[in-house]
Amino acid sequence: MIINQQYKAMLAKTTMTLEEIRNLVDSEFENTNQIILDRLQSDVVLVNQVGQYIVAAGGKRLRPMLLLLATKALNYQENSIKSQSILAAVIEMIHTATLLHDDVVDESDLRRGRETANAMFGNQASVLVGDYLYSRAFQMMVEVGEMRVMDVLSDTTNQIAAGEVLQLMNVNDPDVTEASYYQVIERKTAILFAAATQLAAIISGADKAIENSLKEYGMQLGIAFQLIDDALDYAADTEALGKNVGDDLAEGKPTLPLIHALENTDDNGKILIRNAIENGGLEQMEQVMAIIEQTGAIEYTYQAAEKAVNKAIEALSTLQDSTYKQALIDIASLSLKRAS
Repeated sequence: MIINQQYKAMLAKTTMTLEEIRNLVDSEFENTNQIILDRLQSDVVLVNQVGQYIVAAGGKRLRPMLLLLATKALNYQENSIKSQSILAAVIEMIHTATLLHDDVVDESDLRRGRETANAMFGNQASVLVGDYLYSRAFQMMVEVGEMRVMDVLSDTTNQIAAGEVLQLMNVNDPDVTEASYYQVIERKTAILFAAATQLAAIISGADKAIENSLKEYGMQLGIAFQLIDDALDYAADTEALGKNVGDDLAEGKPTLPLIHALENTDDNGKILIRNAIENGGLEQMEQVMAIIEQTGAIEYTYQAAEKAVNKAIEALSTLQDSTYKQALIDIASLSLKRAS
């Protein structure tokens, strides 16, 4: 992985590890996880089987953690703790539903170092259980009894679906621009980060300025997260990444490293990359990787991620200083050294 001196300087400023950050909301995390387990239960056996399988796969639970930390940063009142835990669970269930659907669309067979649910149970089961999680999440958000919450989450799920369609339209298209790429990752990935932190402001009764700031923080962090994810697809190894390296190229997805490499290589390189995008597969992976290295595409992607991280941290300036605000800052900085 390529991390230059600027990134190292940023990482040196962090005061907490991810484990230490998670410990700040440990009890709230336990409540959230228990809600997820409870609400996954169904009288349909297959729902329970697939549900337990995906929960056992683990994951960072980053999106619900952001909601929990943001509410703490805003001095969220304990008498409404139920809403906090329910919404954190809702965010994670929506995220899990999108993963189930993504793996079917992408025909993926490996996630978090193990077989995907569709590889284990079949595409039909994965799609239908994903639908179940979506509908269960909407049942749960109604319990909060806040129309603004419903408004944010209904818009978020709609935008995620639209982002998926946009990404599908970009597959095997070598003429995708950076602007089109960012439109996809904002709607497909970053918007759920933004929803998590925005909801924290809403249920905490924060003013509009703070709500907008936290939404912007989540959006920029989500953009950085996806940029690093796309860089790792060309710069990590399968064991560390937990999924197959080169999946994006195999699927004909023009992500930022590939877009930058295509724009900055010579004519022969352009022909090779365009052919790789149009046809998918990994037959030309070695040659593509050489062009990515020659054009500094991974470094370029990390620089774009750093810019997003800086914007995320800047957005938190409206919050009062606290351990929880520092945790949000540190999460943003730590996102730059992800290995998976």
